[in-house]
Amino acid sequence: MADEEISGASAGHFSDAGDGRAIHLRRGEKKRAFIITIVDRATRCIVAHTVCWERTPEVMQQVIDTAPHAAHYFSDAFNTYRELCWWGTHRAMYDKSQTYSVEGDNAELRHYLARLTRKSRCFSKCINALRRAVELFVWCWNKRQLRKQQCPRYPVHLIDFVSSLI
Repeated sequence: MADEEISGASAGHFSDAGDGRAIHLRRGEKKRAFIITIVDRATRCIVAHTVCWERTPEVMQQVIDTAPHAAHYFSDAFNTYRELCWWGTHRAMYDKSQTYSVEGDNAELRHYLARLTRKSRCFSKCINALRRAVELFVWCWNKRQLRKQQCPRYPVHLIDFVSSLI
């Protein structure tokens, strides 16, 4: 499980304690939003996600409850993870040895969704637009990951699945 903070235009420089990236939505005042994801290591599919204003235990527990049950869960050492009820064993990792799948998918999110990449040019003006963009990405990403598992020798691109939505 990982959460990704998003930062938008005029966010300025900020420091982070290692628990995510900041995303600011452009408004009269800066308000941070978070993308929380749970990734299946075997398929690299995003099995649960949400975009929210705050990383409260209630919101994060809802994400866990909507995900398929697993025997083992790994996360970074963000304090809120320790308060949650997991379906299997949970280990907070201080390194990336067990969280590489979710970290890789977070990097893909930043790569494919411009609004998550650069603070000065691309940003979300409303959280609903961000939610829709993440939902579209997750749908295409999961289709791509499953196709890669079925046909590992053939190239598969995200754009191949966008056309099936039209």
